[in-house]
Amino acid sequence: MSNLRMAQPQKCAAVVVGAGPAGLAVVGNLLEKQLGGKIAWVDPLFQGGRINQRYREVPSNTKVCYFQAYATAVQPFRTVIENTRIPNPFTTMAKLDQNKTCHLHHAIDVVRALTDGITKMDRVLPCRGVVTAANLAEKTATWTVRIRLQDSQDEVEVLTPRLVVCTGSSPTEVSISVPGHHIERLDLDVVLKPSDLVSHLPRDKPLTVAVVGASHSAILALLNLVDLARTSHPELRIKWFTRHSLRYAEFMDGWILRDNTGLKGSAADFARQQLEDDKLPHSEAGRFITKVYCGDNQEQAQYERHLPSCSYLVQAVGFTRDPLPELSINGSSLEPEFDPVSGGFRDSNGRVVRGLYGAGIAFPERVVDPYGNVEHAVGFFKFMNFVKRVYSALYVSPLVGRYDVNKYNNFANKSSISHDSNSPDAYPSRKCV
Repeated sequence: MSNLRMAQPQKCAAVVVGAGPAGLAVVGNLLEKQLGGKIAWVDPLFQGGRINQRYREVPSNTKVCYFQAYATAVQPFRTVIENTRIPNPFTTMAKLDQNKTCHLHHAIDVVRALTDGITKMDRVLPCRGVVTAANLAEKTATWTVRIRLQDSQDEVEVLTPRLVVCTGSSPTEVSISVPGHHIERLDLDVVLKPSDLVSHLPRDKPLTVAVVGASHSAILALLNLVDLARTSHPELRIKWFTRHSLRYAEFMDGWILRDNTGLKGSAADFARQQLEDDKLPHSEAGRFITKVYCGDNQEQAQYERHLPSCSYLVQAVGFTRDPLPELSINGSSLEPEFDPVSGGFRDSNGRVVRGLYGAGIAFPERVVDPYGNVEHAVGFFKFMNFVKRVYSALYVSPLVGRYDVNKYNNFANKSSISHDSNSPDAYPSRKCV
């Protein structure tokens, strides 16, 4: 797939790192704006990122119509859809109930089909590999991006005024220790993939799995473990460690309370029907789950009391940004700080880093709801909305001096607004009700 075989660095209008839903959204928007010049797109696989590798079997917390809105949000995507042989992932998704959720394999198959079409476009330079380093020469506002090619391990360089990192995140692991007791870690990714989980745990002996958390992924972990316990693993039991009561997304008048943090879809249904305090003692899930309350500063004490009886520990406490390539400015190391309002970065002195942008689960938008609650907007269509709304700075040359820095800061100020980050109103043909 890579066409980067040149001895001299190639100049590109932009370099986009990562081919998950956010990276694809960025490339689609850049193509629509017709920057002039090619867009170098870098990824080891070009198969939809971590979601395709790990989370195809996960029920989404997003309605199908929002995935449809994502897939039709820019003209290059619509062009791919129009030129893809039927049947295809787009026609499959169109047949689903638009106002219900779906398993992520439907959504990620759409992403993969769009990716296949976009990488064939003349203005896209797909590069199967990883970015190892990037240096900004401030005098020329040019990034030199080093790419290690997947198939040859050769390194090549690309020169660009725009570098967009959509590098993803992985499940967070925090230190949980109980003196004198070692507990085996169970990867959240395994627990969220029933086809792997069923063979990962022994069936022929009693075992207890500790689940820490009360988020969407934690509830899905409980659901998958309960399914095992009532079918193939009858001696499996679960201890559920949580610091607070269950929290649900609530549909308000034109917006969603706890849109990014509350339970939705099948996870919410399972929680309401079987995990609430008044339901758990009498539900099917309650046959296998023991709830351990860890609020009021009881966490460590509860771990010490209950973890010694557990065989495995799975943490569902969020996601941590994956490491960035080695970044520098004029040869000096850069530890950039993401601005979740503008989509850009600042250095340790608070100065805007020219031409550097982020998007996706690693670099989500900060949103404020009408009640003043602050969240980070994570989801395919939310990534698309963020890119569309604040990334106008991507479409002008960083080499304009003070004007562009002021323009960037104006975007940051204008973008600090309250809104429903998952609203399809910009795309009337794809309404959700």
